[in-house]
Amino acid sequence: MDRFVREAARNKLIFALDVGSLREAGAYVRKLRGHVGMFKVGKQLFVKTGPRIIDYVHEHGGEVFLDLKFHDIPQTVARASVEATRLGVAMFNLHASGSFEMMRRAVAEVDRVCRTEHLRRPRMLAVTVLTSLSRNDLRRIGVRAPVEDQVVRLAVLAQEAGMDGVVASPLEIGPIRKACNADFLIVTPGIRRRGDAAGDQLRIAEPAEAIRAGADYVVVGRPIREAADPAAEADAIVEEIASALVRGPRRR
Repeated sequence: MDRFVREAARNKLIFALDVGSLREAGAYVRKLRGHVGMFKVGKQLFVKTGPRIIDYVHEHGGEVFLDLKFHDIPQTVARASVEATRLGVAMFNLHASGSFEMMRRAVAEVDRVCRTEHLRRPRMLAVTVLTSLSRNDLRRIGVRAPVEDQVVRLAVLAQEAGMDGVVASPLEIGPIRKACNADFLIVTPGIRRRGDAAGDQLRIAEPAEAIRAGADYVVVGRPIREAADPAAEADAIVEEIASALVRGPRRR
């Protein structure tokens, strides 16, 4: 397969560093650099290590998706977003349900600090509906709309607020693509290869399915982390993504 296609496919694979220590995370960074496009740092690892893990990934030539899902009053989220930007991450996220104003303020402050401090601007993503939530879960918190409708509503709101894209399950990629601009990013967790256990994810898909549906990035954690050879597993997923890129988008 063409090396440029394979490289494009690798850049679309984000590995979830869902581990509990800098030592364990560092081992995966060393094993997987050159095999994945980015490392996702979530709440557990960031609370445990602080910015040290971000520095470690950068020192080893990697990029970071900071997955802290900010959700607070607009001023607090805007300030947190500025600090995430100063850490040099490639992406970070916040909850779309935090409000239009919360997202708008965060975007404005990040744009301002990037101009004044000459920083690289990270991609800002809005979390729509977690892949662990069902329609019944939404009803219990007062959301009567079907999951797909709620996801699309939040995606459109995020786009209007100036966000760069959303985090959404594989099942909602198509509807988001129809409702939002072509350059609006979709980052998709809930990715499992054929035969993998779903774990606590309810809305899942295989890597190639997500890419052909229109995802820009896929997030994979457990299937790579629990593999006998994590690098080989990552390479196999990259091959699936590359094949999907060659085949092109699925007809809707």
